[in-house]
Amino acid sequence: MRHGRRIAITVGVALAAAAPAAAAPAFTWSITPLSPTERRAMTPSAWRPGCPVGLDRLRMVRVTHHTFGGTTRTGRLVVNRDVAASTVRVMRRLYTSGVPIRWMVPIERFGGSDFRSIEADNTSAFNCRYVDGGRQWSKHAYGRAIDINPIENPYVSAGRTSHPRSVPFLVRRPRPGVAVEHGALVRAFTAEGWGWGGRWSGDKDYQHFSASGR
Repeated sequence: MRHGRRIAITVGVALAAAAPAAAAPAFTWSITPLSPTERRAMTPSAWRPGCPVGLDRLRMVRVTHHTFGGTTRTGRLVVNRDVAASTVRVMRRLYTSGVPIRWMVPIERFGGSDFRSIEADNTSAFNCRYVDGGRQWSKHAYGRAIDINPIENPYVSAGRTSHPRSVPFLVRRPRPGVAVEHGALVRAFTAEGWGWGGRWSGDKDYQHFSASGR
């Protein structure tokens, strides 16, 4: 609560697809403004004055997701408020399709380091940073891009990746948590009109999905 006003919280539940064996827990989600604790945690590693969006425009999205170990977990993504509902719809589709996600925690857990987050195979969204090698804001700096399962879905330049554990995934074929054309992961984002870095010409960013397509 801030300045005596109640903070609006949006919460929802959707049923997961039935499974032949025991049914998975229901998909749950919530969209909330950033709490004072969350704001402090992400400043200054993931957000700082001068970033292209203010903290008031960001939302904390909590969703149920499958893990690679066959369990379920509640993950967290910080996104722009204008894509929060779309993010939930994407994650609901991934959950219904059984797509596993290794980890899903805000990038301040890794000190705002994209490299460290990737090494942990962490799915993340908002991070106030420039495009690698440039001085132009990344779509992550606007909270309108999500990097999902980055070890299984590496950034590939000249046929190489900077992360040794990603080497087996340079050969793109359907596997759990892997983004491939016409696969469940790509279809979930495409249904919301998001673009995929795996379709870029030249270097490929298989983990990267953005509302703008860039």
